[in-house]
Amino acid sequence: MNKVFLIGKIITEIEFKFIINSKNISIASFKIETLDKQIIQIKAYNEIADYVYRKFNKNDIITIEGKLEENCVTMVKW
Repeated sequence: MNKVFLIGKIITEIEFKFIINSKNISIASFKIETLDKQIIQIKAYNEIADYVYRKFNKNDIITIEGKLEENCVTMVKW
């Protein structure tokens, strides 16, 4: 299992998409800068995407539990 834990600051606006043709999937995507200055793309789906879009903004500090997939991290918890 490839589980990652990250702490970082959100450095982009959170982009929210709702895909109608894919069984009503919502996606929130944004980038964070970690404590060691790495830039990482984050994606969240469905309920987690809705929560992230409502509660977080650019420059917020966030803790993420997720999994690494194709050069980005998919959130499973915040």
